[in-house]
Amino acid sequence: MSAPMLATPRLILRQWDKVDLPDFARINADPQVMRYFPAVLDRAQSDALAEGIRTRLRDTRFGLWALELPGKLRFAGFVGLSVPAYTTHFTPCVEIGWRLARCCWGQGYATEAASRVLDYAFDALALVEVVSFTARQNLPSRAVMRRLGMQHDVAGDFPHPLLATGHPLSHHVLYRLPRQTWLARRACVPSDSRATHTGRLNGQHECSPGGTIRQKTFSSG
Repeated sequence: MSAPMLATPRLILRQWDKVDLPDFARINADPQVMRYFPAVLDRAQSDALAEGIRTRLRDTRFGLWALELPGKLRFAGFVGLSVPAYTTHFTPCVEIGWRLARCCWGQGYATEAASRVLDYAFDALALVEVVSFTARQNLPSRAVMRRLGMQHDVAGDFPHPLLATGHPLSHHVLYRLPRQTWLARRACVPSDSRATHTGRLNGQHECSPGGTIRQKTFSSG
């Protein structure tokens, strides 16, 4: 069963096409996009990563959707769900993550798309919890996690098992979002204010205060 297309007022989360590969390679070659990953990717590495993502999304009910801005940008990056391929204290788990082209930063797209993905995760898939994690220094992605209502599990922070001890990106922070927390927060948001440009659960209507198949699964964002 393939993962379905998802949509918000501004965005489409869809299956990948071969024509997405050059744009994805440009994103993965951008040092600013990849600054919280061990290295940028060359074209062959990017294409191999995309093939794994495409296969997962085609063959299962969830994965990393290609993000499209209808009428503006055919391919803006990815947002979606993945299962880490390694073992650590909080696995097995399902992680939400994102990687967007630099031109799409600061416009609420990651929060809006991730909110839609979380609706799917908790409604259609009935997941009990979704987590997210990233390098401690990755403040932009951590801000998205907080806007989504995810809580920092300080005791759950961990050294990434695929990075050498002492690597500057090794220390990762763990954020958690239980299904019941998401449903309770969503119930408090007026229907006419959901999925806006600031993200479905961001702003004055919140009830309470407050990324992936990657090259070797390092972090969200």
